[in-house]
Amino acid sequence: MNIYSAINELLDYGEEKKLIEKEDRIYAQNMILRVLRLDSAEECEHTSGHDLHEILKVLLDYACGEGLIEDSVTYRDLLDTEIMGCLTPRPSQVIRKFRDYYRESPERATDYYYDLSRASNYIRTCRVKNDMKWVVSTEYGNLDITINLSKPEKDPKAIAAAAKMKASSYPKCMLCKENEGYAGRVNFPARENHRIIPVTVDNEEWFLQYSPYVYYNEHCIVFNGRHTPMKIDKSAFKKLFDVVKYLPHYFVGSNADLPIVGGSILSHEHFQGGHYEFPMAKAPVEQTVEFKGFSDVEAGIVKWPMTVIRLSSENTDRIVDLADKILTAWRGYTDEEAFIFAETDGVPHNTITPIARKKGGKFQLDLVLRNNITTAEYPDGVYHPHPEYHHIKKENIGLIEVMGLAVLPARLKGEMEELEKAILSGEDISEKENIKKHAEWAEEIKAKYGNIDKYNIDGIVKKEIGLVYAEILRQCGVYGRDEKGRKSLLKFIESI
Repeated sequence: MNIYSAINELLDYGEEKKLIEKEDRIYAQNMILRVLRLDSAEECEHTSGHDLHEILKVLLDYACGEGLIEDSVTYRDLLDTEIMGCLTPRPSQVIRKFRDYYRESPERATDYYYDLSRASNYIRTCRVKNDMKWVVSTEYGNLDITINLSKPEKDPKAIAAAAKMKASSYPKCMLCKENEGYAGRVNFPARENHRIIPVTVDNEEWFLQYSPYVYYNEHCIVFNGRHTPMKIDKSAFKKLFDVVKYLPHYFVGSNADLPIVGGSILSHEHFQGGHYEFPMAKAPVEQTVEFKGFSDVEAGIVKWPMTVIRLSSENTDRIVDLADKILTAWRGYTDEEAFIFAETDGVPHNTITPIARKKGGKFQLDLVLRNNITTAEYPDGVYHPHPEYHHIKKENIGLIEVMGLAVLPARLKGEMEELEKAILSGEDISEKENIKKHAEWAEEIKAKYGNIDKYNIDGIVKKEIGLVYAEILRQCGVYGRDEKGRKSLLKFIESI
């Protein structure tokens, strides 16, 4: 497949995936020729049967060979996004089609939009499929475990080039609406193939998009059209339900609004959602509770390692009012005996991670109590993964992981492979630089399982990773799962 055959195949792909119409073909061809600095399209033998990744590889190899770009992941990503932008429909076309399909059903609209996001290579399916995924049974139900291999590693050439670049604040962040169609730069991803859908949320202009690194089915992001900070308040609860009413087949939740317990982007208000039932959504209420003046709202404590209060009703306004009372009480709540401090030295610690959904004809709102206090013993956070588990997970526990899907670092794939070999061979793991941090954990595994061999070791290690994740979630719960913790939680609930 030469460069001209690859261009023809890409155009065939565009027609097949309905990115372009037959009438767009010559126009799209000329756009691609311009990107690749080619003066004309030459007659060539027509080839077929190659997938998008193979086609783009030919085009990118050509560009590298001709000196159009550096041969590195970052520069190749910038160029293949520009090429796919030549095939991706204009925003107005995408919005029009989405709204046409929405008249049939919300599901039909999101099916179209999700398919488009994958077909345009905005969601790089060739990378996402490399993610490792498995399920581990725990006392809280099945937990979902993933090792994220979708994001490419940092590119040394791009890092060096970025250091020499003039600082830019456009777009202000990766969630701003100005990303749509943006060419990108070595320190900011290209988005020529990115399209967003306008959504009205609390009488404001918001937008719907999919995450390019899908951690679960139809992993979407709903973000404010204005670059405004994350904030959990009464209006946030209302906004969540506005989204659920618009897309009733989706759940939607928000990261908390404080460091440590919040998400990676606190500077831009946004939610995450999708067509997926998380383990926490399946978890039952293990103890019902009542709130004075809200007998029409079902409330209870969820059987979950973190501290979760679930509210259910057909009336979202009533849920929002009660959620606001709980949030207001929690913001100012201190219980020294339970080591809950609303603030220290004027720094606030209490907030909530909320998740909304529609289930069984009723609306639900899960309120996960969070606290980000730090101490000399736990400088990364008391209600945060503790040091004994940092060999598996040290990063913040955000919305997705709160709900029961672990997103573990890519380093674990290679480390687990090396660790399994070392266990089977009887090597001294504490002497192996890359995996010595797992040595104590490995000894615990060997003591726990009497018979470990090449046939069961992978399953054993994966199971133990899942059990570590469950324990991390328990550490992030502000109230313990024991009798003392339950009494302290009920004391807070009674205070509202």
